[in-house]
Amino acid sequence: MSSLIKTQNLNFSFSSGVKTLDNVNLDVPQGSIYGFLGPNGAGKTTTLRLLLGLLRNQQGTIEIFDKQFSSHRLEILRKLGSLIEQPSLYLHLTAKENLDIYRRIYECERSRIPEVLKTVGLDNTGKKKIKQFSLGMKQRLSIAITLLHQPQLLILDEPTNGLDPNGIIEVRELMKKLNKEHGTTVLVSSHILNEVERMATHVGIIHKGRLLFQGRLHELQQMKTKQSLLEIETSDNSRSLQLMKDQFASQESGGKIILPFQNKEQTAAINKLLVQGGVDVYALHPQQSDLEQLFMDITNTNN
Repeated sequence: MSSLIKTQNLNFSFSSGVKTLDNVNLDVPQGSIYGFLGPNGAGKTTTLRLLLGLLRNQQGTIEIFDKQFSSHRLEILRKLGSLIEQPSLYLHLTAKENLDIYRRIYECERSRIPEVLKTVGLDNTGKKKIKQFSLGMKQRLSIAITLLHQPQLLILDEPTNGLDPNGIIEVRELMKKLNKEHGTTVLVSSHILNEVERMATHVGIIHKGRLLFQGRLHELQQMKTKQSLLEIETSDNSRSLQLMKDQFASQESGGKIILPFQNKEQTAAINKLLVQGGVDVYALHPQQSDLEQLFMDITNTNN
C-alpha cells in the first residue's frame, strides 16, 4: 500500500523547551483507517495540527499525497477534510441550513448537502434544530461538513471523545462506512485502545512524543496476546495445578490459577482437562493487556 501521509524526523517543542514530538516518522497507507493511539498529552493533537499547518513546522518533513506540505499547502488542504475541534454549529438552524453555510465556503454544489446527510445518516432530520440533536448526531454533522468537498483523506482528532456508547458506535460505524464504500483514508486519534481495535486497519502508538509502535492492527493484537493472561476459577486449585503441571506453566495467585493466555483452543483444552480430572471450572477469564500495560511493555522493549 502506498503512503498517503509520511513524516520524517518530525520534532516540535513549545516555548517551555520540552520536546512535545521526538523524531516522529508517521506512515499512513492509502485506503487505511489509521488509529493514532496515545494517552492525553502524548503528542497526538500536536502531530495532527502540524499535518494541517495549524502549527508551524520546526524540524522534519511532512509529505501528503506524495507532495511536500511546505510547498503545496493549499493544494493538499483542498483534498482533505479535518475535525480537530468542534466546528461552530448554528444551534438555531437545521442540519441542511448549517451545511448550506459551509458548502458556500467550500464552493460546493448545493446537491452535496443531501448526499453528505445521507452518508452520515442524518437525511431524515428535516426541520429539527441542532440544539435538539444528541452529541452523536452533532458529531456526525461535524463530519458531514468535512465531507462536503469530497476529500480523499480525513483527519479526525478524538472524534468519539465525550460521546455516550450509542454516539461512539455511530461515529465508529460512519468512519468504517466512509473507508469501505467511498475509499476514504482516515487518520483518527484516540486514547482508547479497544475503540481503535474495533475500526482501525493500521495503528501508531505515541507516548511522550515518541512513536513506539507502527504497523498493521493484527501485529498489535499479536503483541497484546503475548502479554495476556488466563485466569481460572475452580473448585480445587491444588488438584487443578497438579493436572496442568505437565502441559501448562501455571501458578496460583489471589485464589485463582494464572497462566499465559495463548488462544481459544488453549482455553478449551484446559477446561476439558480439568473437568475430566474431576474439577469444577467456575470461570475462565482471558485478561488482555490494557493500554497502560501495553505502553509499559512497548517502552521496555524500546529501551
